[in-house]
Amino acid sequence: MVKAIWNGVIIAESDQTEVVEGNHYFPPHTLHQEYFQPSAKTTICSWKGTASYYDVVVAGQRNPEAAWYYPHPKPAAQNIQGYVAFWRGVKVES
Repeated sequence: MVKAIWNGVIIAESDQTEVVEGNHYFPPHTLHQEYFQPSAKTTICSWKGTASYYDVVVAGQRNPEAAWYYPHPKPAAQNIQGYVAFWRGVKVES
């Protein structure tokens, strides 16, 4: 089981993550939705497409744009469509 933890709280957990470029991408249904708020930020990856972001909010503390996902990835990245990965201090451990 792979877990994403921030501010001492498990915010996602799954035994079916996809690993791309060293990042675990969690299926959307494995996120604890109460900790995620949409962000307006987007970035572009040359082979995956346009990423969207979530702010992670736990116990009143906000970690801006700490989670990202590809809602409409390019064909090479279809396996991670909608899946969510983390950075900015979110610990991913198994």
